[in-house]
This record gives sequence, structure tokens and C-alpha cells, in this order.
Amino acid sequence: MTIALFHSVYGLRPAVHAAADRLRAAGHEVIVPDLFDGRTAGSVPDGILIKDEIGQEELLKRAITAVAPYSDRRLVYAGFSFGGAVAQNLALGDEKARGLLLLHGTSDIAEDAAADDLPVQLHVAEPDPYEPHDWLTAWYLRMRRAGADVEVYRYAGAGHLFTDPDLPDYDAEAAERTWQVALGFLAGL
Repeated sequence: MTIALFHSVYGLRPAVHAAADRLRAAGHEVIVPDLFDGRTAGSVPDGILIKDEIGQEELLKRAITAVAPYSDRRLVYAGFSFGGAVAQNLALGDEKARGLLLLHGTSDIAEDAAADDLPVQLHVAEPDPYEPHDWLTAWYLRMRRAGADVEVYRYAGAGHLFTDPDLPDYDAEAAERTWQVALGFLAGL
């Protein structure tokens, strides 16, 4: 299976490569687009500045260009936080998408979105300042209305990017549980 794995607003950092290696060790082909062209951020505000400087339209164009050579393989889209939002937008626009794995982030959903039986798994902190409870409830209902088969896993007390060992949010126990569940999800696709 081929997985397109998108980075957070911190950029393409070692934790993203380590996650890709973990997925490869489980037998998957993984592509890891660098939407920030080698730039990384030391904080969320710095990453948002990079994201805003590049612009949403250009970032989406870069993501589509990166996955286009693999589109006939029925991709699984995955991403961390901001990268999860990118992955979600691509998966909902790809009628051949095999699955969607969201780590720490979601995105808006168009009213006319269709995701017929798309398997979706979300892993998110509880509480999460970027994914508040009311937002996640509405997101879940919209995804179900679009036809997606959604599973949500919440991790009490974990920080937003709790799977990244290089950040203060890191929670080793929650990260390990996330990877166990996520690898099972991918194996079942």
C-alpha cells in the first residue's frame, strides 16, 4: 500500500521521517512531500508564518503535484496536524482514496463532500486547543454525512503533537498506543 504522509506546520522534520520509517517497516511504501521546500519552524507561530507566506492555494498545489505520480495506486492519505488537514482535503477529492489517517488535525468539510465508505481514523489529544470538542463533534457528523467510516481516538492529557518525540507535547504512552492502533487500521485496508 502507498501512503502519502504530510508534515505539520513545523515542516519536514526528523519525527516525520521516523514515522515514515515506521510505516515502511510495516511493509508500506511511503512518500513524504516537503510542502515547505526545506524550511522548518521552531514553533507553531513560526510555522504558521511559513504556511501563510506560501499560501493555501500553493500548498494544495504542491501536495497534489507530489501525489499525482502515485494516484493510480489508491493512496492512503495521512498527516500530522496541518498535514492532516492537507491529507483530508486530498482524500476527499480523490474518489480512489483507500483511506485517511489523521494524526492531531482535521479540516473543514464542504457541504457537498462525498467520501463513500472511506475508512478514516483520527488520533487527537483530549483536550486539544487546535481541535476543540465542539469542532470535533461537528467534523465527525459532517464526515459521517459525507459517507466516511470514521473512528476517533482521544488521548487524555496528551499535548497536541503528542507523537513527536522532539516536541514538548510528546507523550510516549499515547504515541505508542496511536501507532499500534494506526498500524492495525492500515493493515485492515
